[in-house]
Amino acid sequence: FYHMDLYGSKERFDIFPEELSGRGDRSLGDTRRESALSSEKVQRPQETGYDLEKEVAELARMYGLDEDREKELELLEGHLGKVESRWPPARTEKAGSQGSIYNSSKSSSSVKDPSQSTKQQGLPDEASQGENQSKARADDEAESNIWSRGGSDEWNSQAVSEEEEEEEEEAADVFCSTCKIPIRAFDKLFGEHKDHEVAQLPNAMVNEKEEIHKNMCKLEEQIAQMENVASHLEEIFITVEENFGRQEQNFEVHYNDAVQVLAQKYEEQLEALGEEKRQKLEALYEQLVDCGKHLDTCKELTDETQELFLENDKAEFMKVKSFNCQSPSKLEEFLKKEVDLELSTLPDFEERVIDVSEVEQLMNSINAIPAPCAPVINPQAPNAATGTSLRVCWGLFSDDTVECYQLCYKPVSNDRHSDEQAEQTLKVKETYCTITDLVPNTQYEFWVSALNASGISPPSERAVYVTAPSPPTIMSKKIRSCENAALVCWESRDMNPVDSYTVELSKLTDEENDDVITESIVGIPNCEVLIHLQPTQKYCICVRAHNLGGSSESSEPVLIHTTGTCFYLNEDTAHPLLAILDDGFTISCDELENPECDLPVYDNSFTRCIAILGSLIPFPGKHYWEVEVEEDTEYRTGVAFENTPRHSHLGANNSSWCMRHIITPSRHKYEFLHSGMTPDIRITIPPRRIGILLDYENCRLSFFNADIAQHLHTFNSRFQHYVHPCFALETPGILRIHTGITTPPWTAL
Repeated sequence: FYHMDLYGSKERFDIFPEELSGRGDRSLGDTRRESALSSEKVQRPQETGYDLEKEVAELARMYGLDEDREKELELLEGHLGKVESRWPPARTEKAGSQGSIYNSSKSSSSVKDPSQSTKQQGLPDEASQGENQSKARADDEAESNIWSRGGSDEWNSQAVSEEEEEEEEEAADVFCSTCKIPIRAFDKLFGEHKDHEVAQLPNAMVNEKEEIHKNMCKLEEQIAQMENVASHLEEIFITVEENFGRQEQNFEVHYNDAVQVLAQKYEEQLEALGEEKRQKLEALYEQLVDCGKHLDTCKELTDETQELFLENDKAEFMKVKSFNCQSPSKLEEFLKKEVDLELSTLPDFEERVIDVSEVEQLMNSINAIPAPCAPVINPQAPNAATGTSLRVCWGLFSDDTVECYQLCYKPVSNDRHSDEQAEQTLKVKETYCTITDLVPNTQYEFWVSALNASGISPPSERAVYVTAPSPPTIMSKKIRSCENAALVCWESRDMNPVDSYTVELSKLTDEENDDVITESIVGIPNCEVLIHLQPTQKYCICVRAHNLGGSSESSEPVLIHTTGTCFYLNEDTAHPLLAILDDGFTISCDELENPECDLPVYDNSFTRCIAILGSLIPFPGKHYWEVEVEEDTEYRTGVAFENTPRHSHLGANNSSWCMRHIITPSRHKYEFLHSGMTPDIRITIPPRRIGILLDYENCRLSFFNADIAQHLHTFNSRFQHYVHPCFALETPGILRIHTGITTPPWTAL
């Protein structure tokens, strides 16, 4: 791209020499000189510091680009820089004789412009000018011959190589997110991708690689899953083969038994049938013998009777006849006998049926199974328990078929009568069971048996499971905190001890309402923990209890504001005449009897001074709180050690420091007592709100009139131990304690 001013100048002819190539009145030498000048003009942008920014600005105005497309102009500048760097350089050396001739001709022709030589050397005479012109023509003819032989080939080869380099350098450098292809930055500005969304090619490559990596991870997960499934299927195949082998062997055994029983039954029935045949034949034979004897007798009597019937002698016939009538004859006796003409036995055999009941039992026993073996109960798995439930698992390491399981359990107790406790029994189909309605943090004893149609197995070994603890209860009124720490206390709701506790912290901001766990403190053995926090923040704190069974549910959350020091009043130290109101931070005394009255007191209570201690402030650094007082009330307020005497007044010993207000007939008197001594200080404006600053590091205890930001007094004392805030009333009245206050800047001394 060239500046627009060039198109109307004389140099236009040097930039576009082809426009003058058609003129026939120009000599070959003039044309060559202009070509040499063109080469110098081409190199001029690099030699004279070509103004690229100006060219870009004019192109922007020419194409109507506004200022909002600065990114596109930057891409255009980069593209133009590439074009400028790819501009064809002037020809240099060539190998052989052609190179030397070309260089000499170029050097001579580069200074043969008549107009320029005239300006530089003055006006020569006509003879010298003519001689120079003829010499220039001869040089131009020689050079033209060189160009006709090899110059054109050289330029063509160089042009081809430059085009290849241009194609390589003009490779895609941005990525079109719409078309999903790499493009050139120039195409984004003026091409078909002008309105498309593009990204840098390295960034697009990184994004694509991340996507490919994610897909590879998914593929690896699927491969792992499929490998697991394939492994499981292989195990199933092996199990099927093993079960088939066992069933085949079982069938074969039962078949052999059934065949043996049938053979035995067959032999028995065949033997009985033969015995019956023998009996029938014997009976028939006896009957046949009797029948033969009877037949012989009949034949003999028939013959005798026939002889008698044929007798002709009447006298003899009648004689025989009369003899037969006097005594029974053989014939009569024979005829009187009854002849059994019925068969003694029938030819039919008794229908015999083989009793196959035993065979049926054997056949049925093919599917029948023996009573199963005893299951094996698993030990308790981590996180398998809640406060009221337990998940119990077991296994059966045999090939026995089981219809269901019988699970029994009872709580473990150290009492002698623990065996007398009621046992609970459940029947389940699976090898696991979740038991509910249990007592938190309690041990239970479990055992299991397997059942099928043949009976019940022996019970397994007994295993002891324990339920998770109950959620702890945070004692919110006993939480102590300051700007950078908090001491959280809680109590367990279980009878049995737990193993440890975990405190979960959630930082709350104005933008988010959800509790996001930012920190967890684990392995806490006691029911309190000191937590380091950040100043001026809101925290939500929960506590979990842990034992072998798992973790409990989270306790009810409490909020802690790290804006200032917070403590509570220790009721165990309060004098019997001192009352703590419902807010927990207001103390009052309605009437003053003898402080050493006979009212019931705690072992740690004040007995002489109507006072109370606040909780210990166990945090190093600065701590600030305020006490709201009434002008007509006499009081004491300050700090004291844990072992300050309960039968003494605050400030009267070396273990307490306090400010005392006394009303005299003439004025309000203020004393700052330690070991019974006070400096002589007069306070003209009675404070209604007393600010107390405890500085452990600088060993200071300061008192202020918080209403007017007035410093009253400072104790300089090295506190050997952490101290308690202390408060006392010497006349009926009230004191209001304000905690959680940010330390005012005017407290800095």
